[in-house]
Formats: sequence, C-alpha cells, structure tokens
Amino acid sequence: MKILYHHRTASKDGQAVHIEEMIEAMRVLGHQVRVVSPVGGEAASEQGHGGGRMGADMGWVHRLKERLPKALYELMELAYSWIAYRKLLAAAREFQPDVIYERYNLYLLSGAMLKRKLKIPFLLEVNAPLVFERSQHSGGLSLRGLAKWAERRAWRSADFVLPVTNVLAEHVAAYDVPAERIQVIPNGINKAHFAIAPAAAQAKADLGLSDKLVLGFTGFVRDWHGVDRVINWMASAAAPRHVHLLMVGDGPERAALEAQASRLGLSERVRFTGVVHRDEVPSYVAAFDIALQPAVVPYASPLKLMEYLALGKAVIAPNSPNLREVLTDGTNAWLFDASEPLKFEAGLSSLCNDAELRHKLEAGALATIDRLELTWLSNAKRVVALAQRSAVADAPI
Repeated sequence: MKILYHHRTASKDGQAVHIEEMIEAMRVLGHQVRVVSPVGGEAASEQGHGGGRMGADMGWVHRLKERLPKALYELMELAYSWIAYRKLLAAAREFQPDVIYERYNLYLLSGAMLKRKLKIPFLLEVNAPLVFERSQHSGGLSLRGLAKWAERRAWRSADFVLPVTNVLAEHVAAYDVPAERIQVIPNGINKAHFAIAPAAAQAKADLGLSDKLVLGFTGFVRDWHGVDRVINWMASAAAPRHVHLLMVGDGPERAALEAQASRLGLSERVRFTGVVHRDEVPSYVAAFDIALQPAVVPYASPLKLMEYLALGKAVIAPNSPNLREVLTDGTNAWLFDASEPLKFEAGLSSLCNDAELRHKLEAGALATIDRLELTWLSNAKRVVALAQRSAVADAPI
C-alpha cells in the first residue's frame, strides 16, 4: 500500500520512537510511506528524526506556549491544521496514497479534512485523551469547548481509531465512536534493536556496577513519576546497602532528585546518564536487576515497560487497569496497590531480598513480548490490515 503518514510531533522522546518505529515497520513489510510533519518531512524520517537523542526536546515550542496567552496559543494550534492540510493535500496529489495514517494531537484536524476532500481511508492513532489530559495538567485549557469539539471531530472522522489501551478506548467510545471502529494497538518494541544488548553481567561491568543490585528507570523523569520515593527508601533501613539507582535519561525532576540524593548521603548510589542516543538504551537497561515503573498515567501504554519486558527484567509497577492489559502480578511483574501507603516500598524490599522471585519475573517478562505480539512489526501488520479493510469498504461499487 501507499501510506501517507502525518504527525505534528517535534519532541525527541517516546513519541519519536513510536513514530520512527512504525514508519520503519511499514516499510519493512514492503509498503511505501510518505511522511508529512513539522520537522522536515521525509528527510527527518529517513535520518532518524533528528539523530535519535532520546529525551531532547523542541524547547522553542514550550517557550512559545509559556509566553503567549493560553487562548491565543490554542487558536494557533487549530490554525496549524490548515497549514498542515495544505502540505498533506500537495503530498497526496503527488503520492496518490491508499490511506492516511495520522498521529492524533489536540486541535489537529488535517487528516480528517483530507479524508473529506479526497475520500481516502483515514486511520487515527491515539495515545492520550488530550482534552482530559491538558485540562488536568500544563495549566489547563482556555478553550475547552472548542477543544472538545475538535477532539470529537477528529475521532469521529476516522475509519478506525487506534487507542493504545482498552482504558483509552473507553475515552474514545465516550465520543460516540462505534465500537467496530475502535481497535486497540499498544506500544511495542523492535526485537532486533534489543537483541544486541549485552548480558546483564557484562552490562553491569561496563558501568562499574558489578557488585551492585541495580534499580533502573528510563525516560524523561517528571515529579509525578515518584522516583523520589525510591531515593527515600534507599536511605531507609529496609534497603540493602548495595542497591544502586540508575536513571537512564533526563528531565525536569533531575536536579531535585540529585539534590535529594545529596541530602541523604546517596550521591554515590544514584546515577543519571543524561540524554542518551536511543541505540544506547538497551545496553543500560540490560544492567537493571529491578525495572521501575513507580507511577503511570491511567490510560497510557508506557514505552519503557515494553523495553523492560523485552530484556526480561523484574518489573515493579502499579496495579492499574491499563498495565494489567500487559502485566500479571507474580507472573511478569510485581504489582502494588498505589492507593495504599508504602506498598511500593514494601515491593522494592521484597524484590531486593528475593533473587528467586526476581528470576521468575524475569522469565515471565521475557515471554510476554512474543505471547502478546508486542512488536512494532506486529502493530504495522494490524494497521495495514485495517487500512486494507477501509480501502475495500470505501471502494465504489
């Protein structure tokens, strides 16, 4: 098929991984993909969307958002749909795609507009209910009614809406999107990317951590992730003295966590790598003994979780419905009740003191990827199958 792939994402984080891996997987399957985006289009996709430095971000976007009145910024987001639509229309007329595939963003209606203009099947990937999310965070929404209209318009225009969890699918269904047009496709991993990771012992040796029990976290760390609880626990009598915290990535909470570790006399036992190239991530995760997911957005499909599972790590995570779509307590993860104080810390203590349990969870984690087909290639196959169904349904009789 010829797939016209559109997104509005400029950041260098898990979003970029999702975009790049899906495009590559579609191409591996033999399909042609033309990319339209705000960061250089096809060239950016071919070159790794900016070099693969995970955790780097397009700061100018955030600075613009901070300086403009909120309502004006939101109107500019909506206006961008027209700019992107003109780019999409020009690309479609030249490329003659069989399907439009768009990564949803708030106020982004370009794909829906192109579907209406050219009558091309339209698939919409949804990673978050952004009206809800932005109403709760980032200072809220100024034009909430307009935002809800735009979200409903985008979701209802799609031939298929592709949320990443069943929990998120419920948000989509609340906009009266028919159930038969909602298909859950969670995040995945590239097995080849993680197959080159070193064995755990070698990974630890490379980092000078051979004698340590390594707790690990990957990604862009924020205050709600709860990593401060890990550091407080490390300072308690319950934590073994040889426990080391390895933070792979960066984020706005880094300085506060480093200061906390210093106050508690743990600076030598807490290490931040800073921003690393995505190709280096498996080498760091391979060194983890316990992989941390201290908190989670209730509708998300965390990319870090897939990476932990791919390398067979003992995972500790909240016992939330979205994570239970992938994790089973005692089989491939230790799940704790986030509503009960100190359950997370108790879980850390149990895992640190029970090597046999860790090995059991490691085996369960490693088997999960194949059992649930949590790969980008499997996701691309499902997307293409849905696109082909849409193309047949929209074909003239």
